[in-house]
Amino acid sequence: MVRAFVGLGSNLGERDVTLRAAIGRLRGLPDVDVKRVSSFRDTEPVGYVDQPRFLNGAVELETGLTARALLGALLELERAFGRDRSAGPLHGPRTLDLDLLLYGDETIDEPLLTIPHPRLHERQFVLEPLAELDPALEVPGLGPVQALRAKLDSGA
Repeated sequence: MVRAFVGLGSNLGERDVTLRAAIGRLRGLPDVDVKRVSSFRDTEPVGYVDQPRFLNGAVELETGLTARALLGALLELERAFGRDRSAGPLHGPRTLDLDLLLYGDETIDEPLLTIPHPRLHERQFVLEPLAELDPALEVPGLGPVQALRAKLDSGA
């Protein structure tokens, strides 16, 4: 089993209900055990800003799935909740966003999968829930979550 972290986000519909339902569906995936869930945070959109505020959080999993299989399951869950990644602006409004942030201590750089998530260290709405779940968590190649968070806080 591998320890993995998934970022959660929603800014359309009943955000809280959607995130809780998605976590329930994660719990039902074969070879996936949801260990911990962060609290949810109401956040400003990043990138494409002409859209509603997000509700964001993260979950810690243990999984027997490969990183690619886990990503496939996450994308299928997004589709089940009405997400169409081919429609609308990049980083636009979405019913559900599930990002595979970390997969063990692996570093993966492929066209459809990058681990750690490529913008993880630039986003407070990702670092805060990760720090809540595990303050000592190491991001491969980048350092401890707490240090990354402090760097953002300081504007360095």
